Amino acid sequence: MDRKSFVGAFARYLPILEWGPKYTKDALTNDLLAAVIVTIMLVPQSLAYALLAGLPAEMGIYASIVPIVLYAIFGTSRALAVGPVAVVSLMTASAVGKVAALGSIDYVTAALTLAFLSGLILLGLGLLRLGFLANFLSHPVIAGFITASGILIAMSQVKHLLGIKISGDTVPELVGQIITHLGQTNFYTLGLGVVGTGFLFWVRKGLKPLLRKVGMGARAAELLAKTGPVLAILVSTLVTWGFDLVGKGVQVVGEVPQSLPPLTAPSFSFDLMGSLLGSALLISIIGFVESISVAQTLAAKKRQRIDPNQELIGLGAANIGAAFTGGYPVTGGFSRSVVNYDAGADTPAAGAYTALGLAFAALFLTPLIYFLPKAILAATIIVAVLSLIDFSILRKSWVFSKPDFAAVSVTIFLTLVVGVEAGVSAGVLLSIVMYLYKTSRPHIAEVGQIAGTEHFRNVKRYDVITYPHILTLRVDESLYFANARFLEDYIYDVVAKDSKLIHVVLLCSAVNVIDMSALESLEAINERLKSTGVKFHLSEIKGPVMDRLSKTHLIADLSGQVFLSQHQAIEALKD
Repeated sequence: MDRKSFVGAFARYLPILEWGPKYTKDALTNDLLAAVIVTIMLVPQSLAYALLAGLPAEMGIYASIVPIVLYAIFGTSRALAVGPVAVVSLMTASAVGKVAALGSIDYVTAALTLAFLSGLILLGLGLLRLGFLANFLSHPVIAGFITASGILIAMSQVKHLLGIKISGDTVPELVGQIITHLGQTNFYTLGLGVVGTGFLFWVRKGLKPLLRKVGMGARAAELLAKTGPVLAILVSTLVTWGFDLVGKGVQVVGEVPQSLPPLTAPSFSFDLMGSLLGSALLISIIGFVESISVAQTLAAKKRQRIDPNQELIGLGAANIGAAFTGGYPVTGGFSRSVVNYDAGADTPAAGAYTALGLAFAALFLTPLIYFLPKAILAATIIVAVLSLIDFSILRKSWVFSKPDFAAVSVTIFLTLVVGVEAGVSAGVLLSIVMYLYKTSRPHIAEVGQIAGTEHFRNVKRYDVITYPHILTLRVDESLYFANARFLEDYIYDVVAKDSKLIHVVLLCSAVNVIDMSALESLEAINERLKSTGVKFHLSEIKGPVMDRLSKTHLIADLSGQVFLSQHQAIEALKD
């Protein structure tokens, strides 16, 4: 096998073999610049999300090093930045909190195991080419879940803004705990948190215009504005150290080990893995959906292609890497990916350079964050997740589709009141039930011919030509087990009410699939109509459907004919 054939054979699973040999100095420059910007952004973000997950701060940094490198090797997106994200961190805390006590070794081990299981699931789905399964998560359900998660995340961080100790995974629990412990508020912590939150909100909206006014270029101003949290961290850390706020009860990050990601191992206990499997599946799917949507959006801007199945492999490798290097479940993050893209990243190598930057930070900069207040990390999280909250999905779904509105509402309500896993599970289940219900009662229209044309439309919507001895029904749905009996009963009822009918034509222009149950129903319809002296005809059957029907007895036993077009059917039957 020559080199070209070798590269072609393995490039499917190792995209680095495709872009690596074409790597240029210009790409190197762009990737290094993007890496510097993203590294500056990732340090506080990684610490904050580890805090959200209930894990030691350093695990956030560890989860952003080796996983990024592995994704750069196996992933297809040139801009996606992989690491801890808010929603997955919340789901990690929820899942791990059920099997281990917060702050214990078992808690950390469970987080590693969760990352390992998530990696195996993603890798398995990718190798089996099952990326399409993510399509079964409807956008309204995902939007509702993310909105509810954003609210939960923001409320869970209020304790750090107030300097109080509370626990809880739902809004009622959190609200009750906050009210109960409100009298224990540390006002130094509250002051830092309020000022920090206000500053970060201002940075998002006001820093870029200010920088533009002083003459800075648009791109530089935008990128610098995105690194605003770093300034908040520097100032708050200096203030906490300078005024000895630790002695006044302000909670800080504390000592963070100066080291590269350690070699760790998940637990292979069947009991623990069984307890976490359901959560790992949800985290995998939610993480993949979030990641692929970001990757495809950014790729479209540069006319690049994303392979969903290979993305599953890339994310799977990243999560397995996290499990063995002191991390926890990761996925592609929206904010850091956008920054990576805006900073000019040309290839996945930008992620690898970011990993080097984070490794440098883990080795040499961690002593500097000893006095970093947890209130500022909480403020960082709150400002980040509030952009996820979008209640407009409720209004949009109410106007467009009541079943979607029901799914969104249930998802939001259960996520807030019961928990994240219950919310997303119920939303997905309800979406499937609603779909089955809707398709089980398909729209069936009686159609007639528009005068002077070969077009056929609904008799209730258009002034059309019909014939009393011919009934043409158009079913606007594929025929399968859930709706086969509905069609059967509908035709029987219509025929029973009209003694003049001689021909019934089923217009199949909207039928893409006919399964075994539907075939049996069509055979039953044919036999019953034949017994009453009514001929049963089919028209405009699509090629793939006809290919399958031609292998059955239906066509041979049909009392009527199969017509290429509805116009042909009417011309043949109208006299």
